Amino acid sequence: MKAISSMATRHVLADLTAAAAAERLARVDVESVGGVDAAERVAAGEAFDLVFLASGAMSRLVAEGHVDAETVTPLVLSQVAVAVPSGSSDKAVRPDGPAFADDAGLRDALRDADRIGYSTGPSGTALVKMIEDWGLAEELGDRLVQAKPGTPVARSLADGDVDLGFQQLSELVGQAGVRILGVMPDGCAIDTVFAGAVATASVDQARARRVLSFFASPAVAPIKTQHAFGLPV
Repeated sequence: MKAISSMATRHVLADLTAAAAAERLARVDVESVGGVDAAERVAAGEAFDLVFLASGAMSRLVAEGHVDAETVTPLVLSQVAVAVPSGSSDKAVRPDGPAFADDAGLRDALRDADRIGYSTGPSGTALVKMIEDWGLAEELGDRLVQAKPGTPVARSLADGDVDLGFQQLSELVGQAGVRILGVMPDGCAIDTVFAGAVATASVDQARARRVLSFFASPAVAPIKTQHAFGLPV
């Protein structure tokens, strides 16, 4: 079976598909690309059996008839975290608690940073909107650096291209050269639910539904938490 996803879920999907194969449900080959590119390819009619994207992007594909609305299933909850370069090859670990005590601390960090990295997709869009709502867009100006589609902010941090980065926690944990400060503080948290759905172009929709049901089952919840994802309510 053929599937497409955004980069944010590529690692957890690798383990979920391995578990599905072990259960003899199906072999699922997942191509992970930038979320915007993934949605565009599905909308353009490229043949996939399963689609894994942020809920907002999935809703648009439902409205356009590219995925089966009845099959849309929330799979994981992803939190945006704040990170800085670590200056070492040590792999980043998940810290407990928020990066700052409140949104004032986050605003101060933004003002102090020379270059601020953020990702494409819904989390990056939400961050930019928040900065605009705070009236900081003009002050920060070209210090805001958006990563190229498919390029993780963690890489920009490790390479020294930015000195403050915002990305899904699951994309930062385990990356070398990065120190995670924590998730966004209460009051300005950026959370994204990633969902799966059966594509209307699927040639085996019944099997795709069974795989998707397995991905949403309690049996694979430990895989999701191991990858720093929460479980959607």
